[in-house]
Amino acid sequence: MMKGIVQNGFGDPPEVLKIGEVDAPEIDRDGVLVRVRAASIHIGAVYGVRGYPRVMRPMFKSFISDSGVIGQNLAGIVEAVGADVTSLAVGDEVFGSCRGAFAELAATTADALAAKPTRLTFEQASAVGVSAFTALQGLRTHGDLREGQHVLVTGASGGVGTFAVQIAKVLGAEVTGVCSTRNLELVRSIGADHVIDYTKEDFTSGDARYDLVLDNVGAHSLKAMRSVLTDDGLLLANGAAAPTGLFGGLGPPLKVTLVSLFSKRQGRPFMSMETEEDLRTLEAWAAAGEITPVIDQVAPLEGAIEAIAKVGEGHNRGTSVITF
Repeated sequence: MMKGIVQNGFGDPPEVLKIGEVDAPEIDRDGVLVRVRAASIHIGAVYGVRGYPRVMRPMFKSFISDSGVIGQNLAGIVEAVGADVTSLAVGDEVFGSCRGAFAELAATTADALAAKPTRLTFEQASAVGVSAFTALQGLRTHGDLREGQHVLVTGASGGVGTFAVQIAKVLGAEVTGVCSTRNLELVRSIGADHVIDYTKEDFTSGDARYDLVLDNVGAHSLKAMRSVLTDDGLLLANGAAAPTGLFGGLGPPLKVTLVSLFSKRQGRPFMSMETEEDLRTLEAWAAAGEITPVIDQVAPLEGAIEAIAKVGEGHNRGTSVITF
């Protein structure tokens, strides 16, 4: 038996989550059992707990382990490996993805794990998950960001935003980050060339134009957002911070999709996926010091449900983490 965070139905975290004793997961011949040291809370986890957008509830259920444990990204120590696993051994320090990360033990496969960079703590390594993949694939794969281009990142101090600022710099872009007053220095410290305080300045009213806009907030109209693009610029809508309603945070991406059919200004929604190739890329960048996860709060298991609820408020500085 082990302790884990179990979800019963959809709703607010305090109502549908509990810390309980569940059976430890078993592994197949190609499986890896990890003793979890830290697991990160991404906004997508809150979407899954609340069940918004409703149309994605079947997918949310697929991320929950057979024991009802939630969580997707972890860092820890290999506890056991299946007979066919040769790339990892008991005692290896790893990070990566699985079903049921919010527990003392989690089962996954070797291709979903990478060696934990020695320069990162377990808490930092666990944060290299959904948010990092979203930033990487949004900028490089879907945004085709190239060296010398100018990119604008809204929500630059959040989970995706802090990775996006750093990854854009790795890709050779000039980066402008949008955040609140209290986060200006943080966003500058992770490499932003320019920082806009949205409480004092509306970037859609300025003269600056951007080759790529990664919008993690959805606070402006599409017309306003498109007005800051260059003639060939691209707007990527990554949803909104607050998951509510039938479509939840998918509202902004859906609007982008519809309007782009009739507008000269380009816009495109996108979905990210955790792939082995991109995991190795993020591992290499983290090991080289080119990206460093920003950690907001670190909560013990006993305070995890409260921490998950706080992430759902949408004002994280980087990523929040649960420790075991």
